[in-house]
Amino acid sequence: MRKYGLTAGEWKTLRGLATPEKIQWFLDSKIGYNKEPDGPTCRSPRRVLRDRVAHCMEGALFAAAALRVLGFPPLLLDLEAIRDDDHVLAIFRQRGHWGAIAKSNYAGLRFREPVYRNLRELVMSYFEHYYNLSGEKTLRNYSRPINLRRFDRIHWMTAEEEVWAIPEYLHEIPHRPLLKRELERGLSRVDARLKAAGLVGSVK
Repeated sequence: MRKYGLTAGEWKTLRGLATPEKIQWFLDSKIGYNKEPDGPTCRSPRRVLRDRVAHCMEGALFAAAALRVLGFPPLLLDLEAIRDDDHVLAIFRQRGHWGAIAKSNYAGLRFREPVYRNLRELVMSYFEHYYNLSGEKTLRNYSRPINLRRFDRIHWMTAEEEVWAIPEYLHEIPHRPLLKRELERGLSRVDARLKAAGLVGSVK
């Protein structure tokens, strides 16, 4: 059995998160949101487990590691926005359909059930919930899936140093446009109730 450099305790914890839903529950209930008070970080899953904080990139890495321990490929998908932060998902496929796990300060940008027939459908499910504090709907592009096996050489699951190579790679690869230009020009602002709902439980 390959343990990817994890300790027995780390392996037991991740194996205990026996479904994608349990991984999301752990991220939501056991891992605080990382506002990076001391400067930017990109923690490995080992450090997320130890420090009990994560932002979206770190949460996606943790979820991808937990999925890998369950036998899924460790896949990330990058969502690219305008006038807003990007967002990173750990994606998985069950019964031919895609789902996602994510850490976010916005309630609507987290878990997706594996009911989406393709990745564009999955990404579109985030569109109405992806907005900035000015109320603009900001999601525009998405990447292809990235298998984190390509980063095993830097021990991304267990590294003590920051794993910046992964977000740098996600930033560099091509992204597919989600909307045509004429559709962008006609977008309305997000509804005030949806905006308020998305901020429920957020870390100020």
